Amino acid sequence: MLAAMIAAQSAMAGEEAAAASILNNGLVGLNGWLDTLLFFDVFPGEGEFPFIVAWLIAGAIFLTVKMGFINFRLLGHSVAILRGRYSRPDDVGEVTPFQALTTALSATVGLGNIAGVAIAIGIGGPGATFWMIIAGLLGMSTKFTEASLAQMYRETRPDGHVMGGAMEYLSRGFADMGWKGFGKILAVLFSILTIGASLGGGNAFQVNQSLTAVKQQIPYLAQEPWIYGMVMGFLVGIVIIGGIRRIAHVAEAIVPTMVGIYLTAACWIVFSNVEKVPEVFSLIFSSAFSMEAGMGAFVGIMVQGFRRAAFSSEAGIGSAAIAHSTARTPYPVRQGIVALMEPFIDTVVICTMTALVIIITGVYDANGQHAELIANNQGAALTAMAFGSVISWFPVVLSISVVLFAYSTMISWSYYGERCWTYMFGERWSMIYKLTFVLVIVAGSIGSASAVLNFSDYLLLSMAFPNMFALYALSGRVKRRLDNYLEKLRSGELDREVRRG
Repeated sequence: MLAAMIAAQSAMAGEEAAAASILNNGLVGLNGWLDTLLFFDVFPGEGEFPFIVAWLIAGAIFLTVKMGFINFRLLGHSVAILRGRYSRPDDVGEVTPFQALTTALSATVGLGNIAGVAIAIGIGGPGATFWMIIAGLLGMSTKFTEASLAQMYRETRPDGHVMGGAMEYLSRGFADMGWKGFGKILAVLFSILTIGASLGGGNAFQVNQSLTAVKQQIPYLAQEPWIYGMVMGFLVGIVIIGGIRRIAHVAEAIVPTMVGIYLTAACWIVFSNVEKVPEVFSLIFSSAFSMEAGMGAFVGIMVQGFRRAAFSSEAGIGSAAIAHSTARTPYPVRQGIVALMEPFIDTVVICTMTALVIIITGVYDANGQHAELIANNQGAALTAMAFGSVISWFPVVLSISVVLFAYSTMISWSYYGERCWTYMFGERWSMIYKLTFVLVIVAGSIGSASAVLNFSDYLLLSMAFPNMFALYALSGRVKRRLDNYLEKLRSGELDREVRRG
């Protein structure tokens, strides 16, 4: 009997290993194809600088200038909107501006902040932090533009559900300009990429990276990772069946809590080592512009910073526009102003705090005792080590935070993918996507971290190709709406509307 049980367990282990091998080989092959097709080097011989990163940087700078540095001017007004100062009962939409923001934040404030930052610093060094901050500040203008467009071109379906996002402003916005066919092609391309990214970066990456931190506390999961995948799949499934309203309510409850816990611990470590902070910032700045290892190394540091910032804040990707399209507001640019808070909170605040903890504790040294974690791109586990080196018991709390970060990201990304699936195939087929999403959670728990990380990066960053076309082409329409809104704000008309409403 015992021999039979041992043989059965060995057979199951062999099947799991075979499934993991097939999955990893498939991802590696697909990654190579995507790298050749979409991520060619724009500066050969000067370090790897993928075209998509240059595309995002150029777009963010262009929009920041065109919108009159809105990323700095309207932060205060964004807070006033979030506090409900301008809300009225008859505003049209499915969720409140705050719920739309927390839903979008639940997708962006995730393992990109915990795992992604550690990976960026492990590969690019402390200087990658500087470029992450710059990317976050510039990304605020990008996020404003895409959220405004999502509101401008959203469609309310007969069942009351809102269909909005890059697929809508690509198809409808370009149709207004006489580019109907081209816009439709880009909208379908964006939808395909978003569905893929939702299953990769918004799903498999989240469960895979959170598992690397959780199994530090529960070693049994290292042998049976599928159990974690099954539990997460069940918990995600019971929420995403309810659509955006249920997702928004869960996000509204989880996001402030998980961010509060994480930032409290990070602040404790930073303030406990406050004497090191000036030295750390000096190291970040000097490393960001270091030419000691040549131009190629400098470009590599910058690319790592921008790449991880794009993955974390998703500015220019077009994903969060889907959530912001559902917000109740009479002025499209008003929700855009709310949306610009996302990269600030996600990248400028949370990613910077993570980076400070990692640099202060020194765990990022690729030649140190955590070299294996860096080599295998196990960023969540590396960040857990950083926190644990100062707060011995905190890895347990961080593991809980990691699970919440991953969970909240997955439920939001499931909505993004489902809306794009519905755009292509119709509402009645949405359940097929939701079931597929849950199955991929289990698959993601057995894939290798490096293969899943690269696959997630490629698909998510590829979304910027069609999305940034729309932001460039339609930015003039957003600027006119913004100028009109600011005129009403300065004249006091917006305050009078609230009093009348």
